Amino acid sequence: MIIVSNTSPINYLILIGQINLLPELFQQIIIPQAVYTELSDKLAPLPVQAWIATPPSWLKIQPVSQSTDAIANLLDLGESEAILLAQELNADLLILDDMKARRIAKDRNLVITGILGILDQATTMKLINLPVTIQSLKNTSFWASDSLFQKLLDKHS
Repeated sequence: MIIVSNTSPINYLILIGQINLLPELFQQIIIPQAVYTELSDKLAPLPVQAWIATPPSWLKIQPVSQSTDAIANLLDLGESEAILLAQELNADLLILDDMKARRIAKDRNLVITGILGILDQATTMKLINLPVTIQSLKNTSFWASDSLFQKLLDKHS
């Protein structure tokens, strides 16, 4: 399977101590150069900077060969490159949280999930304690509606 990720899901999985869900669920994750740059930016949280400084073997950094298109003006560079790389590689899945980016990815017929989809799958596979993990996520700057969190909790209760 070819899985491409944007910055945000990796960032938050690192912050809540669940980054190892990615290789458990998908074996390998591919990120474009812009995502690597965002994760290593001096404004990124220190645990994220430390993690990306020595990327794990399951993380592949791959440049986008096509130049950015019209979406470059609508999204940040990491989101744009993640969508373009997913298209270029004919990815099976694109991991993306931003709503505008998700709409654009769907318009381009890409299959998407976000961090909540990853937590849903991890819970189904009994890899995490969902209520504890959701609380950890709520303690970060990640935002999702309470009803969305509750829907996920209800699904697994």
